[in-house]
Amino acid sequence: MSQWLTVWRAAHLVGVSRGVLQQRVRSGELAISDGLVSTEALLRLYPQAQLEDGGASEQVAQIKEQAFGRRVRERLLPSQEVLAQRMFRQSQELADLRRHLQRYHALVLELRDAARAQAEAAPGDAALQRLANQATTGLARVLATEPVDRLDAMDDMLKVMCAQVTVRPSGHQFSVEGHDTLLQAGLRAGLKLNYGCGNGSCGMCKVRVIDGAVARVQPCDYPLSEAEKVQGYTLMCAHTPASSELTIETLEAGGPQDIAPQQILATLRELRTLAPDTRLLHVQTPRSHRLRFLAGQSVTLGLGGDGGDDLHATLPVASCPCDDRNLHFLVARTDDAFARHVFGGGLKPGTPIDLWGPQGDFVLEGGERPLVFAACDLGFAPVKSLIEHALARDEAPSLALFWLATRPDGHFMANQCRAWSAALDGFEHQLSYHSDPAAGARQMAEAMRADLFDIACDFYLAGPEPFVQTLYEALRAGGVAAGQIHSEACP
Repeated sequence: MSQWLTVWRAAHLVGVSRGVLQQRVRSGELAISDGLVSTEALLRLYPQAQLEDGGASEQVAQIKEQAFGRRVRERLLPSQEVLAQRMFRQSQELADLRRHLQRYHALVLELRDAARAQAEAAPGDAALQRLANQATTGLARVLATEPVDRLDAMDDMLKVMCAQVTVRPSGHQFSVEGHDTLLQAGLRAGLKLNYGCGNGSCGMCKVRVIDGAVARVQPCDYPLSEAEKVQGYTLMCAHTPASSELTIETLEAGGPQDIAPQQILATLRELRTLAPDTRLLHVQTPRSHRLRFLAGQSVTLGLGGDGGDDLHATLPVASCPCDDRNLHFLVARTDDAFARHVFGGGLKPGTPIDLWGPQGDFVLEGGERPLVFAACDLGFAPVKSLIEHALARDEAPSLALFWLATRPDGHFMANQCRAWSAALDGFEHQLSYHSDPAAGARQMAEAMRADLFDIACDFYLAGPEPFVQTLYEALRAGGVAAGQIHSEACP
């Protein structure tokens, strides 16, 4: 018998991204009703998801062996207390369902017996006789054992191991795995959630639980009022779902205007050489004061110079907002005082760095169109942040990256691009070189037309002004609407 699943749950069960499944819904390959997908239609589209009946016991044994291994138990599974609560709540649901079925069963028996009595009292009434026979045969069919749907069994197991959270009023969904809190899982899924300290002190991540239950997994000092407790409010940074499905109510950031400016004293964790003329600054914020920002935004960094003067530089964050403590910045060798200090060897792990921000509106817009990213040199920094955020959001049907280098070591993270292409079916990348940014942009536009150019895409351009302006004009000349092109001029 077919069951109905959310698109998020269906994607998990067959091992594809939600964006891929949504694309198949839009193309008409997969039917959807009230936002739900039937397991029958899902298995028709993904027949490889079915296992041979004879291997079911072996599969269960393998799952048990993997699920209760020490490493998996410590890293991938929720705590024993949370698992116990989810299993208890699932058993309650089953018990409630069993009681309902028992009541319906008793009602059908009463109706059958009443039909039989009426048929016996009026032996010549064929209609009453047929009614009595239908009640008997219908009850037999209902009580007959049906084969177990493999996807149903997997879904039941998934509900215990991995909780599904729905956010209202946006309707966004994300999963919570292992020991993650609601906040950690939501940020990792690319949601623009409201929060501050991230450690249970400020109360900014307060949400209202509409349906389901939560369990506290981290200490918190923020005192909820009695009225808030009665209304179901909780802190995302300190709690995880105690039920398999959870619905919470909170407002998400709609754009950069919803992110408040912050000032944080962070420390340098690592200074890494990516190429002879490119360095990566790995800056870490305190646990009690994390940087809330949107992918693609920039931050001003301040550090002490050799002569005691303060040095400042505004740089795009080159990492995903899903890890708000560990921030990456790319620095090129130039005559700028900040860059000279970075390349001069004076920065050591533990050096204090002031952060002000975030700034900028070069962020992902909502939509379901394929995403095309174009970067020149260190324009790769904000583009990398956008790509990682898009992958976490798991909604875009496909992504493509075009990266132009104007100096010999300009493709300083080519291995990262190759890793994305190897791991993701819907990701393509093309690396190119030209000493002139404008000429390189014209060549890039031609490559887009020859390869995967489609005006029904959202384009994100970052790099020197000549590169951005030239590529923008080429895209507009090719028929791309201005509203589908987002750009950021950076050195």
